[in-house]
Amino acid sequence: MSIRAPPRLLELAGQSLLRDQGLAVSAMEELPRVLYLPLFMEAFSRRHFEALTVMVQAWPFTRLPLGSLMKTLHLETLKALLEGLHMVLTQKDRPRRWKLQVLDLRDVDENFWAVRPGAWALSCSPEATSMRQTAEDCPRMGEHQPLKVFIDICVKEIPQDECLRYLFRWVYQRRGLVHLCCSKLVNYLTPIKYLRKSLKIIHLDSIQELEIRNMSWPRLIRKLRCYLKEMKNLRKLIFSRCHHYTSDNDLEGRLVAKFGSVFLRLEHLQSLKIKLVTFFSGHLEQLIRCLQNPLENLELTCGYLLEEDVKCLSQYPNLGYLKHLNLSYVPLFRLSLEPLGALLEKVAATLETLILEGCQIHYSQLSAILPGLSCCSQLTTFYFGRNFMSVDALKDLLRHTSGLSKLSLETYPAPDESLNSLVRVDWEIFTPLRAELMRTLREVRQPRRIFIGPIPCPSCGSSPSEELELHLCC
Repeated sequence: MSIRAPPRLLELAGQSLLRDQGLAVSAMEELPRVLYLPLFMEAFSRRHFEALTVMVQAWPFTRLPLGSLMKTLHLETLKALLEGLHMVLTQKDRPRRWKLQVLDLRDVDENFWAVRPGAWALSCSPEATSMRQTAEDCPRMGEHQPLKVFIDICVKEIPQDECLRYLFRWVYQRRGLVHLCCSKLVNYLTPIKYLRKSLKIIHLDSIQELEIRNMSWPRLIRKLRCYLKEMKNLRKLIFSRCHHYTSDNDLEGRLVAKFGSVFLRLEHLQSLKIKLVTFFSGHLEQLIRCLQNPLENLELTCGYLLEEDVKCLSQYPNLGYLKHLNLSYVPLFRLSLEPLGALLEKVAATLETLILEGCQIHYSQLSAILPGLSCCSQLTTFYFGRNFMSVDALKDLLRHTSGLSKLSLETYPAPDESLNSLVRVDWEIFTPLRAELMRTLREVRQPRRIFIGPIPCPSCGSSPSEELELHLCC
């Protein structure tokens, strides 16, 4: 029978203070640092709002990572804390102990709270706290510098989420005293006016990842181009299901040129993802040549590219260091793949992920990319499913992967010979062909996780995943 350890003196002291909130409030200025975090967590869990309001006014650390303590924002708790911060920020002479520079509402830095009681004094020292801060997140600030509030935002929630609305209003009313910083901003299905309201409040140079979905390109360019230009630290840019249908090629060219001018300001951009690329067909070069920084990740998916678009991919130095290339569901069956093969040779020393799934590539085109593919020594993931390959073509492809020792996840289509008149797999034909392909592969290297055939697998329901072991159906 286990005996529960008696509470520590520190815990008893904190509990005693919280039983008498008047005493707790009066004691905050003199409260030992070793008691501050456990008392704050106790007040937080029991929702002693008055104590929280007072504690944040005497916060003795430079950072308050509230997001890791409060996974989901609670309105009354947030109001109590922001009320306390307002009282401090509007004072000319701020409290002696108050050191707060950053209120972090992201789910980060759990170690700040998960500290053994005996180590509180050490871990919460100015030296230990400063070690957890980065130069970007928490720069040196003077006594009356603005308080930085960090949060990741999904704009679809703004009209409904009371906490976010309250926070936005609180920040807006204290412009100059508070800077709202957002490292990741996602606009989902929300009307563009909500996104623009968010961008007017957020410090744009704090945005490192921006994702915009379900918006027409002309509106995007007209309404948001001025904001995008100011996101000087943007590293990852995602446009998903952004559409524009027109037969006016000159108009499209002008729009792409305007959009490309945004890239001239984005000196840190490393990842560009565009889903539904119809808008860029024939104009991709205008966009690529405006990139200021070598890209590590390029995704152009679920749309159409022309011959000149594919050709330009291998011609620009800023695409010579790609780690991830995704052209999934871009039909390539009518195009020459020599430029794609040249691009693979160019990025062979860096490429880790190659996704050509659903590109409708025919075996007659395969020879154009095999020499480049065989040189990609760093490749770990290769998706090639849903293409049109004969057994002999697949064997040739598998043999060309003999030098890809780091390849840990790969997918290939069922050979054409195993498909019936409805383009579905005939399992009686397919099963021995797959065994033959696996023997061919094992002659040159030992696979790790591999899928050959339809996905998800009709017999076991599996799909490609970094977490799965070798596909049992193979």
